[in-house]
Amino acid sequence: MIIGIDVSTSITGVACLENSGELLEFFSIDTRKFKCSFQKAQEVRDNLKYIKDNYAQPKAIYIEKSLLSFRKGFSSAKTLSTLSSFNGVVSWICYDLFNVKPSHIEARSARKICEIAIPRGEKPKPLVLKHIVDSEKDFVVEYTKAGNPKPKYYDMADAIVIAKAGFKRNLLVKGE
Repeated sequence: MIIGIDVSTSITGVACLENSGELLEFFSIDTRKFKCSFQKAQEVRDNLKYIKDNYAQPKAIYIEKSLLSFRKGFSSAKTLSTLSSFNGVVSWICYDLFNVKPSHIEARSARKICEIAIPRGEKPKPLVLKHIVDSEKDFVVEYTKAGNPKPKYYDMADAIVIAKAGFKRNLLVKGE
C-alpha cells in the first residue's frame, strides 16, 4: 500500500493506493474546529491510525512538500511557517505510526508526473479536481448550495495526486 497526504492546518487529504497503483481509500481530516495545533495533530494521528489498524503496512508514504517561498497573492510568512511546522509534525506522526520515512513531493512536480497540465494563469485546484473526477470512478464530489465543490474534495484530490505521483516516480526509479 502507498499513502499520499496533502497536509493542511484546516483540512488534510489522505489517499491510499494498492501496490498496483489503484485507488483503495481516500478521506479528509477536518481540523478547522481545533484552535490548538496539538489537537489538530492528534486528530490527524487518530485518523491515520485507522489506516494502520485496517490495512496492510504501507510500502511508502508521500506527503506534499510545504511551500518554501513567497508568491504574490499567496500566504504570509506566518502562514508558511505554521504550515511547514505542521507538515513536519504530520511527517513525524507517519514515521512513528508506520515506521516508514515519508518522502516529500512538490505539488507542481506531482501534477507534472501525473500529466495534469495547468495553463498559465489558471488555478490548479479546480483542474486537479476535474482530472481526479474524470479518472477515478469512485471519486464522487458533493457540492454546496451555491454549486461549488465542498472544500474537502480539493484536499482529497491533491492527496490522490501526491500518492499517484509517488507511485509513478517509484516505478521510474525501479525502471519498471
